[in-house]
Amino acid sequence: MGSIKTKGIILLENNMGDFDKMVTLLTPSGKIGCAAKGSRRNNSGLMAGTQYLCFGDYMLFKSTNSYRINSCEPIEVFYNIRTDLDKLKYAAHITKIVNDVTDENQNTYRILQLLLNTLYVISESDKNLDLVLSIFRLRLLCILGFRPQTDKCWKCGDDKDLKYFSISDNSVKCESCGRVDKSAISISPSTYDAIRYISYADPKKIFSFDIPEESIKELDLVTKIYINEKLEKEYKLENLW
Repeated sequence: MGSIKTKGIILLENNMGDFDKMVTLLTPSGKIGCAAKGSRRNNSGLMAGTQYLCFGDYMLFKSTNSYRINSCEPIEVFYNIRTDLDKLKYAAHITKIVNDVTDENQNTYRILQLLLNTLYVISESDKNLDLVLSIFRLRLLCILGFRPQTDKCWKCGDDKDLKYFSISDNSVKCESCGRVDKSAISISPSTYDAIRYISYADPKKIFSFDIPEESIKELDLVTKIYINEKLEKEYKLENLW
């Protein structure tokens, strides 16, 4: 029991009673469910810092079985996402996935870093949203232990003619091995380069590339099937209106 100071981002908010909220806060040390007493009052000092997608400094009080937000200082509210329905749709999809793969008392620093970088790109750039989502999916899977083998064919070891991505084997495959793998998806050279780059690039630079429209479609297909398979859940990008 006692006070805890932490940085975090609000993944979910739910009204409770007339003036209170329950929020889900992702911190570097795990996901925390917190009560935000009086945060829906117009004069509340917690109002801004307990809104969905707010990243900030939080002072929490931990009792035996619960957490309460005592104070908060917003750092970034991702205003451009809040005012653009398309951007908000993609952000909501991404935070849903993050909420599913995180838990309390877990080292979530890298996931939080990825989420913040992704939201910043969505908010502050005009980068293709399907490409942003694909990069997020694949990098998240790398963090979770599903980094694909990209330097050679998983089956025969050939490092030439790598034209397929195998969902079941977490690997690229050469043309001859990929053709007989029912889980393998044909990919172009630029899609292969993107997969390799996303898997190993510096966290701050993973969004610093572009690929042709056809490769964006290929990467979207690969990462969508890959994340559904590895997380054993079907994630659909759904409209919010």
